[in-house]
Amino acid sequence: MKRSYWPGRALLGMAVLFLPVLGYAEVSSWNTWLASQVQQHPDVRAAREQLLGSNASAEAAEQPLYNPELSTELERSGEEDNYQVGVQQTIDWWDRRGARQHQSGFMRIAAQAQYQQQVLNHTAQAIAALVEWDAAKRAASIAQSQQQQLNTLLGLLEKRQRAGDLGSIDAELTFLSLSQLLAQVAEVEATLQKAESKVHELLPEWSPERGAVPDSFWPSQPDSTTDQELLKHPAIASAHARWQSLKEEAKVARRTARAEPTVGLNAGRDEGESVVGLTLSIPLNVRNNFSAETRAAEQAALEAEARFQSTYRKQRFDWSAAHAAWQRYEQQYRRWQTVAQGRVENSAELLQRQWRTGDLSTTDYLLALNQRAESLLAGIELEKQTRLALTDVLQQSGRLISATKPSTASTN
Repeated sequence: MKRSYWPGRALLGMAVLFLPVLGYAEVSSWNTWLASQVQQHPDVRAAREQLLGSNASAEAAEQPLYNPELSTELERSGEEDNYQVGVQQTIDWWDRRGARQHQSGFMRIAAQAQYQQQVLNHTAQAIAALVEWDAAKRAASIAQSQQQQLNTLLGLLEKRQRAGDLGSIDAELTFLSLSQLLAQVAEVEATLQKAESKVHELLPEWSPERGAVPDSFWPSQPDSTTDQELLKHPAIASAHARWQSLKEEAKVARRTARAEPTVGLNAGRDEGESVVGLTLSIPLNVRNNFSAETRAAEQAALEAEARFQSTYRKQRFDWSAAHAAWQRYEQQYRRWQTVAQGRVENSAELLQRQWRTGDLSTTDYLLALNQRAESLLAGIELEKQTRLALTDVLQQSGRLISATKPSTASTN
């Protein structure tokens, strides 16, 4: 009778199909948690309030420039009561409000970009802090494990020494190595505490149980950034919007230098007769034609244009430098993985077995244990620097902001 394995195979196939979905759900959930933590930080909350204030300023710039003015006059001449009621309105003849409305749009864009820049920077700092904490945690674990190995070794040596099987020099070497390691353990544990405090400061509700950044968060290869994509970086978008805003401000200054008329309508009674009057007044820009204010606004716009070009140029070089650094670290880390794979993990047991059988002297055993620990720490450091460099690449390209987009959608 032929046995059928189709239910097991079907379940295995379904598991393979759903693994990418589960991985995406994990990183999506973590991104959502990270976004909520970033939004809770006081620096980001302050940036959000600044954004709302800037939006209110932009709304104020869109309002009409002049309100109508109401005037009244009452006098008594003999037996007659003379009075007059008038209203007058300054006319926005050169459409200053239209220029200010265009300017307010760029003010909103600049404010939103500045807010996104704050979120981007804080997100990068939080991820870097988690990477530092994870590396410090693993380094502390290695140091503590090495200390435990030396403690065990010291106990065995003392037993063998009492049995007359071993000289005192081996025990002294182990004691000296252990005493040296105690300072290293204290240092790495202090580093771990500092790294943990930094993560707590940046992510209010984080705990060590939540762990570090999930592996599924990291892209295997960061995409290259085009000029058009780089223009969307918050730092560049803010500089560009500020430039455009000051260009509109220069238009406002030019239109402000032109005189605008004020029209008035009066009605009342004078000596028993009804009177109606129409008034027109135009400022004479003779003593001050406001040309200096116009030049100042135009120069400010030119300065903002140069700063935008400088910001764009710097961001392009910063991204290139970050990408080159990541490639270097990634290359060396992959090389370390190739060299150390399957060797470092099993070396401790092999070294201890050779020492017990006498194939390895105590001096060489201690030296080998130290070299093994150094190799493991080198791998941790390379992985840390690789991920920090990758974080920098994502920050300089602006793609790191995508992790917080669900929480920053509504910033009216």
